[in-house]
Amino acid sequence: MSEWLVLAIAMALVCALVLAITAIRHRRAADDEDTSETPDVIEYMTMMVGVVYAIVLGLAIAGVWEARGAAEDSVRREAQALYEVTQRADVYPAAVRDRIRGEVDAYVSHTVAVDWPLLTSGDGASAEGGALLGKLRSDVTHQSPTTELQAQAYQPLLDHIAAADDARHSRTQSSESTLPGVVWFGLLVGGVVTVGLIFTLQIRRSGRELLLAGLFSALIVFLLFMVWSFDAPYGRDGIDSAGPFQDLFPATATATVAAGTR
Repeated sequence: MSEWLVLAIAMALVCALVLAITAIRHRRAADDEDTSETPDVIEYMTMMVGVVYAIVLGLAIAGVWEARGAAEDSVRREAQALYEVTQRADVYPAAVRDRIRGEVDAYVSHTVAVDWPLLTSGDGASAEGGALLGKLRSDVTHQSPTTELQAQAYQPLLDHIAAADDARHSRTQSSESTLPGVVWFGLLVGGVVTVGLIFTLQIRRSGRELLLAGLFSALIVFLLFMVWSFDAPYGRDGIDSAGPFQDLFPATATATVAAGTR
């Protein structure tokens, strides 16, 4: 089931629940109950709870957004470093150049086809990716320069491989959920309390008040869904977050995706 369909169903259910409880509450209200005014203390408490929850929710959104940005930056740095390796290897003989580029392609193929499904499911990356990158580093390290151009490209090649390795470690370490369980507990309970405080107000069954109550509860559900969606730095399905690899290595990434769909 699509995430957006789940969101739509959740928003509709919460809105329906809020409106149904409001209607039932007014139907069961005593005839002499005054629904025209709300005590000032209740209005003050509702306002303060809403403000505190808005601050906590805003901090949660900022935290998961920052974590996703850092994860995307790690992917971009890793792909760019590997791309520089394939370009700087052009100064080597054809056999050496093809071997280096083949090892880079093998690493990219493994990353997109094997590591990304693990990352989007919340699992850690496989150890094979590190082994492939280590083999690339070893081959470049033991390839002695024979010309001045090769000597000039030798150290930058090693630097780019080291940068790719560092970015890979950052990528694998940021694959887990950003928010701890206690924060999620606070967000969910706070959302229920914030929506529940609507019923302490003297809401009448006018179309305008019911519309605002429904929209407010739907907004809370949408914001919680947004936090949940961003809480997975590489997404929760597919390989869309592997875009830098697909952009810089289109042939390898396309072949890998095609092989995975067979």
